[in-house]
Amino acid sequence: MPRARTIVIASVATLAVGVTAAYWYERPMLLTGTGYAAHNACALHAIAGRDDAADDLPPNPLVPVLSTKLTDDGTAAQATILGVLAKQKAWEVDGYGCTLASSRPDALPAATAVSADANPYTDLPLTASSDDAVTAALARGFGDDLPADAQAELGTRGVVVLKDGQLVAERYADGFDQTTPQLGWSMTKSVTNLMVGRLVQQGEVSLDDDHLVPSWTDGRSAITLRNLMQMTSGLQWDETYDLGTPITQMLYGEGDMGAYVASQPLAHEPGSYLQYSSGATTLMCDIVTADRGQADAPRQQVFAPLGLASAVLEADAVGTPVCSSYMWATPRDWATIGQFALQDGEWNGEQLLPAGWIADSTTAVETTVEEGSDGYASGWWSNARPDGSVVEKGLPADTYFAEGHDGQWVVVVPSEQLVVARLGFTPTADDNRVVSMAAELVDALR
Repeated sequence: MPRARTIVIASVATLAVGVTAAYWYERPMLLTGTGYAAHNACALHAIAGRDDAADDLPPNPLVPVLSTKLTDDGTAAQATILGVLAKQKAWEVDGYGCTLASSRPDALPAATAVSADANPYTDLPLTASSDDAVTAALARGFGDDLPADAQAELGTRGVVVLKDGQLVAERYADGFDQTTPQLGWSMTKSVTNLMVGRLVQQGEVSLDDDHLVPSWTDGRSAITLRNLMQMTSGLQWDETYDLGTPITQMLYGEGDMGAYVASQPLAHEPGSYLQYSSGATTLMCDIVTADRGQADAPRQQVFAPLGLASAVLEADAVGTPVCSSYMWATPRDWATIGQFALQDGEWNGEQLLPAGWIADSTTAVETTVEEGSDGYASGWWSNARPDGSVVEKGLPADTYFAEGHDGQWVVVVPSEQLVVARLGFTPTADDNRVVSMAAELVDALR
């Protein structure tokens, strides 16, 4: 064989090996991109009735090479890189939105039917405020004063305002209305807190339960449900959405998310360190819903009693509800969750949570706290730190929040009997204006 040809063949082979090695090195991150895209496209179609999935993809260098499509019958979505690499598929499951899996999941139970009859807000006509100050506050929240590109970056899609238990104002962006479910991301953790509270009231579980996982025969056996809810379990975790981190592996690479989280080693003594962890919440859901309805437990315990007919909490491939991230609901139903908390777990004359549950759940955890988790409580965020100082100075100290990725908020102000739900898509704007809008609403509605 001529020497020049040998060199060419060797060079091509070396390049092929290099490309292959690079692909397998980057594959975890590529699977994150395709998993996000497949789940997003499937869920928007199945839950929200939207087919503009690209509008909900955050800035990402993979976007130009992502190929995402629904199946012909619309019951699944597939995403790949360049049409062939890092294939991920999300499947619609009746009552549970979409599940990322290699094949259609068959482990999920029949979904409990949920009627809106228990929710006084569902069927009200569109409620626009006649108060100029309230209208101005919502205009700020939607960025009416901003140039078109900045307003689009702000991305507010729905705001609902409840005062003294009454729906006093709401507004929606073009293409959205009071019937459009929107993804709450980590606001799901606050709803999980309510579900656990229901189980505690029924005597099914206790926050002091330990020895939660049979394989935990080491120091992890001391982890309690309270530790998982307060994110003080001490399990090793990294919430960074990056190559091979636990959060991206859990959401986009594991069919059994709870088992994956349970396999993590201890990094801190349980109770000694608060580290934000979507894994902790998902593992807690795996534990408390086992033999109690599994994926259907949120529907049984929270959605049906409150009349949250729009609500969907998606599950993993083995039927564990993804309680860290994947609840969808209309802005009115998100506001209903805030009102339920404001009423200390009372709904339609029935006490559905233990006495003092909300007060305890919205009190900031007093321990060493990682940067960025200031004011974290038990699935909720408190506006008062353990030392009494205020996190968001524009709002009263008794305020607490459900907060989620890309600008999802439910703001509850007990001293003002006020609930503000804000849904949108805000991946890049420096200020989503939720706090300033809520502060204006406090002043306007006094």
